[in-house]
Amino acid sequence: MQSRRLLALTRALRRSYLLIAFSLGSLLVGLTPWLGVASPARPSPEPAPAPFDQQTAVDSPHHPIAPANAMEPAAPVLDRAGWTATASDEETVGENGRAANVLDGNTATIWHSKWTGTPAPLPHSITIDMHRTAVVSALVYLPRTGSANGRPGEYSISLSADGQNWGNPVATGTLADDASAKTLGFAPQGARFVRLTGHTEAGNRGPWTSAAEINLLGDPGTPAATVDLSRSGWTATASDEETSGENGRAANVLDGNDATIWHSKWSGTPAPLPHSITIDMHRTAAVSALVYHPRSDGPNGRAGAYTVATSTDGATFGAPVASGTWRDDETVKTATFTRTENARYVRLTVTSEAGNRGPWTSAGEIRLSGPASPAVHGSWDRITGFPLVPVATAVLPGDKLLAWSAYAVDRFGGSNGYTQTAILDLKTGKVTQRRIDNTGHDMFCPGIAMLADGRVLVTGGSNAEKASIYDPATDAWSATTSMNIARGYQAMTLLSTGEAFVLGGSWSGAGGDKAGEAWSPDTRTWRKLPGVPAAPAQTADPAGPYRSDNHMWLYATSGGKVLQLGPSKQMNWISTSGNGSIAPAGNRADSPDAMTGNAVSYDIGKLLTLGGSPAYEKTPATRLAYTVSISGEQVQSARTGDLEHARGFSNSVVLPDGKVAVFGGQAYPVPFSDATSVLTPELWDPATGAFTPLATMAIPRNYHSVANLLPDGRIFSGGGGLCGDCATNHADGAVFTPPYLLNADGSPKPRPVISGGVPPRAAPGASLTVSTQGQVASFVLMRAAAATHSTDNDQRRVPLVSTAAGSGSYTVSIPSDTGVVLPGTYMLFALDAQGVPSLAKFVTVG
Repeated sequence: MQSRRLLALTRALRRSYLLIAFSLGSLLVGLTPWLGVASPARPSPEPAPAPFDQQTAVDSPHHPIAPANAMEPAAPVLDRAGWTATASDEETVGENGRAANVLDGNTATIWHSKWTGTPAPLPHSITIDMHRTAVVSALVYLPRTGSANGRPGEYSISLSADGQNWGNPVATGTLADDASAKTLGFAPQGARFVRLTGHTEAGNRGPWTSAAEINLLGDPGTPAATVDLSRSGWTATASDEETSGENGRAANVLDGNDATIWHSKWSGTPAPLPHSITIDMHRTAAVSALVYHPRSDGPNGRAGAYTVATSTDGATFGAPVASGTWRDDETVKTATFTRTENARYVRLTVTSEAGNRGPWTSAGEIRLSGPASPAVHGSWDRITGFPLVPVATAVLPGDKLLAWSAYAVDRFGGSNGYTQTAILDLKTGKVTQRRIDNTGHDMFCPGIAMLADGRVLVTGGSNAEKASIYDPATDAWSATTSMNIARGYQAMTLLSTGEAFVLGGSWSGAGGDKAGEAWSPDTRTWRKLPGVPAAPAQTADPAGPYRSDNHMWLYATSGGKVLQLGPSKQMNWISTSGNGSIAPAGNRADSPDAMTGNAVSYDIGKLLTLGGSPAYEKTPATRLAYTVSISGEQVQSARTGDLEHARGFSNSVVLPDGKVAVFGGQAYPVPFSDATSVLTPELWDPATGAFTPLATMAIPRNYHSVANLLPDGRIFSGGGGLCGDCATNHADGAVFTPPYLLNADGSPKPRPVISGGVPPRAAPGASLTVSTQGQVASFVLMRAAAATHSTDNDQRRVPLVSTAAGSGSYTVSIPSDTGVVLPGTYMLFALDAQGVPSLAKFVTVG
């Protein structure tokens, strides 16, 4: 007990310290970057600072403290010189609650909505005028100190170029009712005016809104509505390059490998700054951003101050279309143009080395982005803020998305016996929050299985032996029997028998082989499966079982069997009858171990595996993708097309048309880091095996992120972080509209409509008479799924046999094999001849 109290005190002190540090750091705008010790004349590669190691953390073996630089925002804090603030209303009688106080650098002075006499009613808004146009990507809100009154609950953020025309909000959401600083992100874009509107007060204490300080963040990454341009045929030249001491040629920035670099000349007499590198696309294209990858083997030559200019002929370059100063770190950097340019040549000129270590410039990779075509690349909706980091999510009937994380808004978890949850109403966009105490279960880093009756079973995690059930029909959580083996990071799937199966999970609980066990919905108890040890399914991770039995990819088949197809390179057949058994099913073609990758079922007995890395962290991710086909006991694996980007910690979602969308991840996976983030999603086509780029994401989605197919055929992508007070906490998400729903101008395509004939429940083997408005080409069942830690074993796409039964009527057959259509809740989609899906109808099969 004493050690637990000491741990709690340590956490509280650290939290307070980091919050103060962030508050001060946010106010010291324009602070000169930290300067490292000067390197010798020869800029030999230096090892990168050791990424933060979970296992050596002082907090606990599994819950790390944040890195020392955790509070640095992911984007530059904009200089507030010359800014002004106005508000819809402000208190001037009872206190000095003027809007200008949010810009004075003093957290003790506040803006407060009018409260004397008759209080001004909600909503209240405050508008920042920067008196210049700048690229903006986030609003940082600091609550008042000493009182909770006026903290915004539901909020929206809008941007304007002229202060008159605002358009739709770029971000909405709900904030947690606490004193922490809130970073409210959105797709970066140019603006002069930024408006924060509080629609409710977080604690419902009164009709008030207040703020101590407001800061804005600048350009953090690739802007929204863009896509990576194809680099086929491109060439690169530089003002100078190193060819004697190393291969530092300019061409290396186009080879797809961050480890090969362009480096300015350093042997003999180093070439002085500035240095420039010019990309020749050999064709004219619309360009709106340059993406800069620092070298991966050390800090020397990281670009600091820079400008970007464009040209149509390679001789005449106009005024810079982007300029700024990048931070001295390993994160991918983006120069967002103030306007889209039609150009053939793009030149990056660097005038300072970020750490002032020497007169050098280097780059691992350079990419260019241009405007996305909605019909080809899809589009992103506004950012929706959550009162927690959505580490785990489940799709529910009634157009709801359930999310949960840990015992506190931005904590790691720690067996505290309660969990923060939230529900996003997909129709209204509103997010509601609730703390779950009655199950005695901190459900952070759990296993998840969607049960046959539509309930959600959550096991282990921080309270490693516990198991809890969420019932969407009653919106209630309840406890069920604890597991025989305490676990965290375990894998789960529902079985064809209706039982739930769990395996692995050495992240939490006592050591030892985390053998399989199964939960019965009839007895609500767990039975041991001693014949299914975890060891045969482990990877060769150097951290041992703590990492090697995490997040297994499980695919349930007929007769209570399961194919474990990863992340270990060896696949295994698992039987859950009696004591259970496990037997090799061959290797996954030539794939190495692929921890932090994932697998998704895109057709009956067919799965796609994507990315991952040989170890859980600190090893390069892969671009490799494989198909795995099951026919009876036979399993066949084959390489398919490679991803454009190497990815670990990504999330994959199968669409009703059978294509698979991949979101987020890192080229070099490190928990709680946004370095080497991949912001360009990709879409895999089973007909060609090829991946194509999708519209870029505004916010990185890495460790602790999720993605889910929604009932309208779109995809939710969110989360990432949950590492205390660090800057990589992403308590938000956004909905992506795939290209199959959009015309070239971004307008929605006409969609099929299911008008009737879908019962709330149907038995396996049943035939449904489904009525539609107009003709449709096919029907498909998509299992309502749950995601966490890049893994979603609940995903399952089941194409259905259908025949026309008259005008606007179809006989739709559900497979009789519960190994094909696992018991549970499904979304039934109708698709037209072009693959455009209807809105789904929910049906529980079983």
